[in-house]
Amino acid sequence: MSYREVSVIEIREMLRLWLEGRGLREVARLSGTDRKTVRRYVEWAQSCGVDRDGDIGQLTDELLTAVIAGVRGKRPGGRSDAWETVAGQREQIKAWLDQGLTLTKVHILLGRRGVVVSYRTLHRYATTELGFGKRRTTVRVADCEPGAEVQVDFGRLGLLTDVEGRRRVVKGLIFTAVYSRHLFVYPTYRETLNDVIAGFEAAWVYFDGVFAVVIPDNMKAIVDQAHATDPRLNDSFREYAEARGFVVDPARVRSPQDKPRVERCVPYARSNFFAGEQFRDLDDCRERAQRWCREVAGMRIHGTTRLRPAEVFAADEAPKLKPLPDTVFDIPAWTHPKVAPDRHVQIAKALYSVPGELVGQRLTARLDARTVKLYRRGELIKVHPRVPAGRRQTDPADLPSELTAYAMRDLNTLQRKAEAHGNHVGVYAAAVLEHPLPWTRMRQVYRLLGLVRRHGPDAVDDACRRALEAEVIDVSVIDRMLTRGTTGQQLALLAPPPVPSRFVRATTDFAVRRPS
Repeated sequence: MSYREVSVIEIREMLRLWLEGRGLREVARLSGTDRKTVRRYVEWAQSCGVDRDGDIGQLTDELLTAVIAGVRGKRPGGRSDAWETVAGQREQIKAWLDQGLTLTKVHILLGRRGVVVSYRTLHRYATTELGFGKRRTTVRVADCEPGAEVQVDFGRLGLLTDVEGRRRVVKGLIFTAVYSRHLFVYPTYRETLNDVIAGFEAAWVYFDGVFAVVIPDNMKAIVDQAHATDPRLNDSFREYAEARGFVVDPARVRSPQDKPRVERCVPYARSNFFAGEQFRDLDDCRERAQRWCREVAGMRIHGTTRLRPAEVFAADEAPKLKPLPDTVFDIPAWTHPKVAPDRHVQIAKALYSVPGELVGQRLTARLDARTVKLYRRGELIKVHPRVPAGRRQTDPADLPSELTAYAMRDLNTLQRKAEAHGNHVGVYAAAVLEHPLPWTRMRQVYRLLGLVRRHGPDAVDDACRRALEAEVIDVSVIDRMLTRGTTGQQLALLAPPPVPSRFVRATTDFAVRRPS
């Protein structure tokens, strides 16, 4: 309980009730003061000569003055000794409070310095002399032009049972038109970007238009980094605001005075709409919230304007709103993937190729329902069609030319590379790739192309010709021929030996003799 000085009238009443024979407890109850306070004044009155058997005429002004002086003590400056002791520590107390220390901690530190006073006295001094705990004065800001601003805030409405039988917290995304005070409530379970944009879309349909300026709270779906003068907005919501044609002006952190019109609507919607109601599901809650906004909140007499918000909105604001959007907004997602050594980035659990030598660098990616756009330092460098999670979208032009055929398993390109070094080299490469799983033989063709770089195309083409004549399809044989300078007669010796049969002995040795 805060300090309260007992007036002369209250002291006279306490003593009068006591003279009537009432006990201290009853006197305290009837006079509205503490029992210990009553006891102090009664004891001093007795010491000043007041007789309980006497009448009320004993309570003269002189007697009351003497009782008050005895109870409160001598205060030349109007303050107690404890007050003067605290006043001697004014600068130190002010420095501690400026550092953010609590008044309880200041009381403890004063005690360590030998300044022992009650916390009540310290609190009265800090409040009176240092402005501790006092609210700042505010100035009412003039309303904007009709249709110019709408303030938005999230507020907890209550609990609702979802389709799975769980009790979940329902939050309300509340829109309040600044000029008319007309409001809209959009109940939701979450505060994600998709839920917030869905709430905005429902609000534009309810208002039948778009406001020029939106003043939201610093919710994560809208503001990435709060700042008093230069807040950083979420890229996806910024794109949504540009598509719908409104400006976002977030309120400052912990500054409800920046959006006072919607602040008072949060407890109003919670108590007047949600409390005590039973809803089937979230869709039913949203439907009834819209009806409540239109029929109850919109038709009430507003406490400040003394007008009905729905009528003011229809007459003054609705004609000034921007047209209702006629297209569905495709909500994008912005990420910052890192280019992997395979020249791909992972976005939404799918892989997309990146042009140029950007391995190890961070890019900016925009993902929507149809496309994936990659940016580097603000410049668009690649556009891919979106693929499902787990799939890969690779543009052959993004890969080095010498690796494109292998990475894309492009057999035709690999075949053309071999043919460029000689007709027999091309035929030999085609023979190598003639397999049910041709991509498993691509490494042998790359080995053949490596022999071309090492020994020259003419030598390899001649070796392939001789190998084809001998019907030997093995790149290792070509390698040995070129290394050893093998002639045509020696080619058969370099061919891999035939696979031995399973049994060394003749099959007739295993014939079963039947009795005649």
